[in-house]
Amino acid sequence: MVSRAPRKFSRMLRVNELVREVLGDELERLADPRLELVTVMSVDVSPDLRNATVYYGALGRDDPSIAVALKSATPRLRKAISREARLKYLPDLKFKEDPSLETGQRVEEILRKIRESEQ
Repeated sequence: MVSRAPRKFSRMLRVNELVREVLGDELERLADPRLELVTVMSVDVSPDLRNATVYYGALGRDDPSIAVALKSATPRLRKAISREARLKYLPDLKFKEDPSLETGQRVEEILRKIRESEQ
């Protein structure tokens, strides 16, 4: 018997990427100024497709109004997912700030200081 790689895993990667692209495109269309510099970094859709955690970043902004704006835009974002993606269920969206942007900025700052001190 030939063993195959689990398809569910690769399918979930494709679903996550599809939802990330749809949400990113829809955020660009929104006229809300609080969401101008917001980027969808990644999406983690649950295996049952009922829930999705959306990790976002806002370069140079640590503003609690972003979370409020995302929450108010959730119905429109879910509608975009239903329009663009053929999924068995329309996932509920939960938004979390992705710390990787901040971490990357701190690393860049440390590297810049090291380079300056070497000169």
